Amino acid sequence: MSTRTSTTPRRASVPKPRPTSVDVRARVGLVLEDFLADYTGVLGRVGEELSDLDAPLQAAVLSGGKRLRPLFAYWGARAAGAPDDESLVRAAASLELLHAFALIHDDVMDDSDLRRGRPSAHRALAAAHRAGGRHGDADRYGTATAILLGDLLLVLSEQMLTSSGAGARARDVFASMRLELMAGQYLDIAAPTRGGVSLDRALRIAQYKSGKYTVEAPLHLGAAVAGAPVAVVDAYTAFALPIGEAFQLRDDLLGVFGDSAVTGKPSGEDLREGKQTALIALTRSNASAAGTELLESQLGTPDVDVDALRGVIVDSGACDLVERMIEERCAHALAVLDAAPLTREGRDALRELASAAVDRVA
Repeated sequence: MSTRTSTTPRRASVPKPRPTSVDVRARVGLVLEDFLADYTGVLGRVGEELSDLDAPLQAAVLSGGKRLRPLFAYWGARAAGAPDDESLVRAAASLELLHAFALIHDDVMDDSDLRRGRPSAHRALAAAHRAGGRHGDADRYGTATAILLGDLLLVLSEQMLTSSGAGARARDVFASMRLELMAGQYLDIAAPTRGGVSLDRALRIAQYKSGKYTVEAPLHLGAAVAGAPVAVVDAYTAFALPIGEAFQLRDDLLGVFGDSAVTGKPSGEDLREGKQTALIALTRSNASAAGTELLESQLGTPDVDVDALRGVIVDSGACDLVERMIEERCAHALAVLDAAPLTREGRDALRELASAAVDRVA
């Protein structure tokens, strides 16, 4: 029996291109949309009044945002060798619900008017109360309902993580993340009540208010989903903490100098709220006597002279010092990343995410 050798050339195996951050962000959005649709149906069966929450719930979760926390979680898992599947996307997406909860409550605590260029949740709910001609105090209704909406998102974030099939290790990371988020937020609101804080104290607030929750905890969650060894978790911490601080330092600059049309928040809001940031600590240490006097008399007052305080901050050299701190932290973090035991595609993606977190205008 003769055999014939095929003359048809075999098709070369083409590597599957790695998902980009844009791809993952879109997938996270679709997963969130489906998840919220299921739960709005559940709430509607409790009472038709709960349909009042549909629009603000959708706005809080689906109306933009950088999705940094889901992206860090997703690539934290992929860089540790986890496959690309929908359960991973679902676990990562749960962090966006947690983030939405934090933003709503943050806006209530800060009495903020805007979020992402739209009325903050409590303001939008108060406006809906007035437009509907309802009884009672519209502002009190808006605040109370926004608090409940945030609570709902906190509950749903855990429901979504559990439904992804994430194991006990991932759930432990999630529990620690929530605790640190609360602690950091308290440090932030307590600082102005105690007068000026040192640079070290301001950086500690930045680390717990934003850095750990934005970068470290999501990476640890990804590592937990992937079943990564301790060496990977330690590398993630060494990378995440300086990037997380740099992220908050950039936020500090944007909170004073950001363009409200881009940031979606009122210009100079951190000055009105009296935020005790690293930028302010450095200004206090380096400003002239007249500048220091102006800072102490104006910071945190309703009628703060934003332009005058911006001038004090710039003249003190604090902006340049903060930029240098950002550069130093990024350089250190990227050096750690280069030496970490990660997949090449994951390392490249995390490098891109680090840049997106720090080199931003909103």
